[in-house]
Amino acid sequence: MVSQQPAHVLVASNRGPVSYAVGDGGALVAKRGGGGLVSGLSAIGPDTDAVWVCAALGEGDREAVRRLDGRLDPADTGGQRVRMIAVPPEVYADAYNHIANSTLWFVHHLLYQTPLEPSFGPEFRARWASYETYNRAFAQALADEAAEGAAVLVQDYHLALVPGMLRALRPDLRIGHFSHTPWAPPDYFRLLPDDIARQLLRGILGADRAGFLTRRWADAFTACCTELLGGTGSTRVGVHGLGADADFLRERAHRPDVADRMEALRTQIGRADTGKPRKTIVRVDRTELSKNIVRGLHAYRLLLTDHPEWRGRVVHIAFAYPSRQDLAVYRDYTAEVRRVADEINTEFGTYGWTPVILHVDDDFARSLAAYRLADVALVNPIRDGMNLVAKEIPVVSDHGCALVLSREAGAYEELGDDALVINPYDISATATALRHALTLPDSERAERSKRLAAAATALPPQRWFLDQLEALRQD
Repeated sequence: MVSQQPAHVLVASNRGPVSYAVGDGGALVAKRGGGGLVSGLSAIGPDTDAVWVCAALGEGDREAVRRLDGRLDPADTGGQRVRMIAVPPEVYADAYNHIANSTLWFVHHLLYQTPLEPSFGPEFRARWASYETYNRAFAQALADEAAEGAAVLVQDYHLALVPGMLRALRPDLRIGHFSHTPWAPPDYFRLLPDDIARQLLRGILGADRAGFLTRRWADAFTACCTELLGGTGSTRVGVHGLGADADFLRERAHRPDVADRMEALRTQIGRADTGKPRKTIVRVDRTELSKNIVRGLHAYRLLLTDHPEWRGRVVHIAFAYPSRQDLAVYRDYTAEVRRVADEINTEFGTYGWTPVILHVDDDFARSLAAYRLADVALVNPIRDGMNLVAKEIPVVSDHGCALVLSREAGAYEELGDDALVINPYDISATATALRHALTLPDSERAERSKRLAAAATALPPQRWFLDQLEALRQD
């Protein structure tokens, strides 16, 4: 069994750095992931006692918890100490799917069709009890693993109650909570039942420090606390804007598998009748409702309708990777993305020109290939905590790209000066911005892209994590 010595730095998140499947013969097969937290934890160095507390997401993870008593083998985790916790599958489904992703996500991204939803009745209350159970399991695991006075960084809306619960168990700890999503303004946040809204706020205010990706989201949280609770008490509110990992992206984008996919994409894109390479408008997203993929497709169709001179001269590379397909509304949205893309190809496509190249199977190397080929990046979310794609494409694009960016993305706060900024609901304005982006002089596009890349990499994941840790210890 892995050593159980108390940890001085702890991270808690729904998803951990490793997942398991049960392979042939019953052997556990580990698959390591990436992301900002993985990079961040590696930045604190091997000499710091640190542990990552995460949830068992599937049956393979639950089997790993059973066999390993929840303390994972460092050989599976890249050397990190990981405590994985398992709650009953039905409790996890309620907490994750029905509260975190179907209630809190919808509130913070302003996604409800309010004439019809939400409706908070007995079924919601039963699921909320599961969310409490799930958060309580994290709080207990953190309390068990933490050394005296340890620093604990709790991540995101899945675990909004953990800071308050952990504070009751271990008042000696330094606790931070970081929200990776937007935060709803008070009028919208108050769609939640009053007692639930206050419980969520008090949960986060159990932390010494509450962190957000932008000042806008931090101010919205403070406004909710002021309106519902009279203030934030002793909790400090801070802003840490997560940036792109330039070194990793540039190295990874020049590996042979990316080159192979670039060649395949170039063949799909083809050349215009003039013999010149076609221009590319690139988007890479999950089929998450807030990403606004369908309106982006409608804006591209409007571009082709109103400006026929672009027919045959531009291709929209749209990578829309399925997300949360266990929820019907997400399956329906993915189907609508496919339908609209097919309509555009049927309406405008010709022999040798496919207006929309749509892929819905996740392939990171292919995404990087599209980044490198991008003349225009389209990032038009309804609402987004940050949106790293907006930051990654300018970093990787071979010849510089123009960025068409929603003013509702957190990245707008840092990138707005050099992007072509749009209202994400206005497909006419988006079509105009796409045309403007396609016609930018090469020199201007390159200069904008250079400034975008510099802003995008100002706070890479390692620095983002360490800044939070330092701020928590200094408060």
